[in-house]
Amino acid sequence: MAGVLDSVNQRTQLVGQNRLELLLFRLNGRQRFGINVFKVKEVLQCPRLSSLPQRHPVIRGVANIRGQTISIIDLSKAMGGRPIEQTENSFAIISEYNRSVQGFLVHSVERIINVNWESILPPPKGAGRFNYMTAVTEIDGELVEILDVEKILDEISPASTEVDAAIIEQSHQQGTQHKPVLIADDSSVARRQVQKAVESLGLECIVTENGRQALNKLVELAGQGPIHEQLSLVISDVEMPEMDGYTLTAEIRNNPALKNLHVILHTSLSGVFNKALVEKVGADNFIAKFQPDELATAVNNAL
Repeated sequence: MAGVLDSVNQRTQLVGQNRLELLLFRLNGRQRFGINVFKVKEVLQCPRLSSLPQRHPVIRGVANIRGQTISIIDLSKAMGGRPIEQTENSFAIISEYNRSVQGFLVHSVERIINVNWESILPPPKGAGRFNYMTAVTEIDGELVEILDVEKILDEISPASTEVDAAIIEQSHQQGTQHKPVLIADDSSVARRQVQKAVESLGLECIVTENGRQALNKLVELAGQGPIHEQLSLVISDVEMPEMDGYTLTAEIRNNPALKNLHVILHTSLSGVFNKALVEKVGADNFIAKFQPDELATAVNNAL
């Protein structure tokens, strides 16, 4: 256990090699879950929690960690399960998503594993719309669920999707008919957020759930004629099953029929991203989720 906890911060610096490092943990029961190590700031024994009046039911309390007051979310309860009972024997995974830092209360933390994106698969079709998975993978003969943390956080504190009227007006003043925008994101919440922001600018959207789907759609569109006559630009998440956003961007740049597409990488990896890698794969812009005005402005500038 100590080895896992000590190595988390060092390993968060690894990203963008078409692989995913997962921190495995358990809640109540045998099922194992995974979270991207790159989004983990540290893992620690759950500290003493202070209660907040009128707090959300899934927030167990707040803790002062290295001078910062952080909300600790009972991950089991947030997913509709029974709460984790003994916080003093549990762990807190401190993570950064969408420009905010929060802690996830879990029962136990196991180890870090390294897997290729190709072995990360979309959730089973029978999982239903109310599941909290973005993907699944198999480790040691067992299914590991990779959580849709963006969905969990949005249920606790929904993000605004409204774009400023001045930005919308700017889009309308451009006065030209633009082709659709292709969106690639494995989170249902993120897809909905991006789609609403883009559609507020008067643009149609083609929505895909991962990089592989997006690339297949792009190749299909390019087969119907010059890609700039089919599509305005691509907005892609970075972390996605089967093919991540870095690889998708590199594939676009290596395909003569697609290489001139404008690509915006839009990711919850806020605050700590590999700018050199973004430039290496050829993305035109990189935006941390989710700020609708910033995204809409980037789309206007691209157009």
